[in-house]
Amino acid sequence: MDWEQRALRLADEVTDPVSRWRESIASTARHELVPRWWERHDGDTWILRDGPSDIEHWMRRAYSDRSVITRVGTAHADHGELGDLTEGRPTSSATHPGLVVRMLRHGRLAEGMDLLDVGTGAGGLTAYASRRLGDQHVTSVDVDPYLCDVARDRLAAMGLHPQIHTLDATATKLPETYDRIIATVSVRPVPASWLAALRPGGRLVTTIANTSLILTAWKTEDGGATGQFERDWAGFMTSRRGEDYEPGLTKLFDVARDLDGDEASTGRYPVVDVENAWELRSMLEVLVPGVELDYEQQGRRRIAYLVHADGSWARAAADRLDPPTVHQGGPRRLWDELERIRNRQSAEGGLSLYGSPVRVTPDGVCHLSRGRWTATIA
Repeated sequence: MDWEQRALRLADEVTDPVSRWRESIASTARHELVPRWWERHDGDTWILRDGPSDIEHWMRRAYSDRSVITRVGTAHADHGELGDLTEGRPTSSATHPGLVVRMLRHGRLAEGMDLLDVGTGAGGLTAYASRRLGDQHVTSVDVDPYLCDVARDRLAAMGLHPQIHTLDATATKLPETYDRIIATVSVRPVPASWLAALRPGGRLVTTIANTSLILTAWKTEDGGATGQFERDWAGFMTSRRGEDYEPGLTKLFDVARDLDGDEASTGRYPVVDVENAWELRSMLEVLVPGVELDYEQQGRRRIAYLVHADGSWARAAADRLDPPTVHQGGPRRLWDELERIRNRQSAEGGLSLYGSPVRVTPDGVCHLSRGRWTATIA
């Protein structure tokens, strides 16, 4: 099994020739962290794949710059059988190595620093950091006890012995203090426990839930932090406390699909898949937190749905670039909120998020400011 050459090619793909992370990627047997995984099968259905039963496919998956889904809903890939089917949202993965390297770079790590990796998952970031910093300087935490146990065993088989703890890092006092905290789960707001666990002058790298925003911040004397949203983007699964995520707003999506609502109008801008329009999606989440999205394309027909737990919903439908017919209901006009953001984006040539300075108070609330524009993530 010629994994070394594959790992070297992966390192060439995701790092520069002079990168300090190149050797970590090239010397890590990533396939050993993902012996089984889930692949998208049809719609919301996933099918289980087993590495040893198809070694060539296993090697291609493990040594490509792609995320590998290892848990869907409550179903661990390790606990299934080849060909099993399941439905649900992904709840754990081996993050694609290129993104892991970018997060590590944002961490500004150096020899002798102690790192906390939040979101152990399959153990990829923990492995790379342990090789670069020494495993005695790396701690990893995850809410899932099985993921912690199996990552500990698989890393030990590679000769790596970082500290790995099972705990809810968003609510629990962390076991030690650290020079750097890097999270590969997204949060809103920043957990106060993370700020408390950062040493003076320490650096935090995380992402904001339901956005593509990477927050980097240095700890300040008041126990908070100051930094910015990087001119870079990433998307991570949202942190969870239970076995699975809470159910989405399925019934309200049914309302949005079927009813005329309180108001019908013609929209100004073409229908867009908001989930994949990252800058637009991020600003919508900052200004109207908690909006859930869906999108359909039926030939030339495009339909977008927005719903919110307060009962608000919107449906916009049009052929390709035509102005959409918009139906809305509930206490807020969600499509109007989206069009206000698009007005600003069109008038100013962009939005104010990427590169925005951020001040984080000790309780984790983020205060954004860019010129006369301000916002709060709480």
